[in-house]
Amino acid sequence: MRGKFRNFKGAVYVIAFAIVVIWGCTFVQTKVLLNAGLRPDEIFLFRFILAYILILPLSGKKLFLDSWKDELLAATLGLTGGSLYFVTENYALAYGYCSNVALIVCLTPLVTALVVGCFYSGERLGKAGTAGSLVAVAGMVLVVFNGNFILKLSPLGDILAFAACLCWVFYSLVIKMLQGKYSNMLITRKVFAYGLLTIVPLPCFMGVNFDILMNGSAEVWGNLLFLGCVASMLCFLGWNWCLEKIGTVRATNLLYLNPVIAIVSSAVVLDERVTWIALSGAALILCGLFYIEKNRRR
Repeated sequence: MRGKFRNFKGAVYVIAFAIVVIWGCTFVQTKVLLNAGLRPDEIFLFRFILAYILILPLSGKKLFLDSWKDELLAATLGLTGGSLYFVTENYALAYGYCSNVALIVCLTPLVTALVVGCFYSGERLGKAGTAGSLVAVAGMVLVVFNGNFILKLSPLGDILAFAACLCWVFYSLVIKMLQGKYSNMLITRKVFAYGLLTIVPLPCFMGVNFDILMNGSAEVWGNLLFLGCVASMLCFLGWNWCLEKIGTVRATNLLYLNPVIAIVSSAVVLDERVTWIALSGAALILCGLFYIEKNRRR
């Protein structure tokens, strides 16, 4: 029985890692779409519409949750894990420095562990987990700056980036309140639905450039389909399942790998430079994650 449990747990980690890899690569697809003329809110709108259409026939006929309180929690998930997170992160890049934004957003696993641990004793990091997290954070600093250590203050961009970080922290906290009461498929559908409802005012106010879609190239449509079908529908569904099976903090710790994956994908796809400093940072992240997991198993 113990062997089967370990095999199952290992499979969950593999799925969570695959999701992190996909999410780490999405900035390349987003960058292509931004260069094509789409705004961040338009990209989010189109990808979540695709995700909702795909999940709708799979999530059953239940329209509303059992109470207004649960429905409000679901709306919070759509806001914090959907519209508000993507808008704050993408507009932080527009108003701030990329290195600042990447560094602040990458603090999400550590902040999540600290906040969730305050409410759920079983999710607390402990001394060893904290030490491992700090090692991983140090590695992320090296990866993000990639040999160009230029830190400049950009109040608006930095505030938006920290808001994006807090959005994902609250998403991870709130979803625990609904797991076990409803199916993962229904919860994920609600995330997409409320994500769309809360983003609609922005494109309605700023307008939507449908011409890019109507006259879009295979590259534009290919990236949109990837973001909507894979990075949104499949990955959100899989991630919510992983949070339930291995715990919020354990799953979120894998997000430390996001900057590593992002920098590798940018080097392969966009021919961006990778220095030995970034590689050293990647090694530190892996060491920190190994130390965290090793001590949590005891």
